[in-house]
Amino acid sequence: MKIAVSGKGGVGKSTIASVLALMSAEQGKNVLALDADPDANLASCLGIPLDERRGIMSVSAQVALIEKRTGAKVGKYGQVFKLNPEVSDVAENLAYKHRAVSLLVLGAVKSGGGGCACPENTFIRSLVNDLVLFKNDSLIMDMEAGIEHLGRATAQGVDAMLVAVEPGQRSIDCAMSVERMSKEIGIKKILFIANKITGAADCVFVNEALRDKEILAFLPFTEGLRDADRDGLCPYDRLNAETRDLYASILARLES
Repeated sequence: MKIAVSGKGGVGKSTIASVLALMSAEQGKNVLALDADPDANLASCLGIPLDERRGIMSVSAQVALIEKRTGAKVGKYGQVFKLNPEVSDVAENLAYKHRAVSLLVLGAVKSGGGGCACPENTFIRSLVNDLVLFKNDSLIMDMEAGIEHLGRATAQGVDAMLVAVEPGQRSIDCAMSVERMSKEIGIKKILFIANKITGAADCVFVNEALRDKEILAFLPFTEGLRDADRDGLCPYDRLNAETRDLYASILARLES
């Protein structure tokens, strides 16, 4: 199963990705969680303690490795470098293991614009392509509000783009942009999760806004998840029985 989770900032992408990753790992699957959001917080949602999170180095910060594999200096332009660097061992060597989930943080790449043909971006795109197309692990990608790290070739291996929305127009507008971009690169299955639902009015709003879309679940806003966010705890450990069952049904539908 190769799933990308996207949506507007603050809708709960990292929470959703972390719960799916931990639940899959509990079922005995080999799970790789990929934090592809420059505002990386998947480690926190997985419950990795702060002192350990500080020691996790992102892929983009692996300057020596990137320079060795691409044959070019990071931060310099006008260079000739390898467009297909060797990346098959990166996840195994750099992933941080926690509760049977392997976490890999891509990190932010400083460049002059989106899609910059620099060694860092080339290395990261090759890595994502390798993880999606050639690895057998269950892969859950916590994306930014877009699909920056996915290319047309990579899209061939993504089973679904999972778009998180909350009951608000800006969230819906961002979701529609994600859907459009996903279709443009060839992702065929685009599914939606409504998050932070507080009542029937929220369900009606989301249903009306996404009337022709496939909505996997309506996840309720809960005090436990709010407290987990406030206290820096793992959301998965604060799920009530109802929400846990909803996540289990999401996972079952994704795997089918």
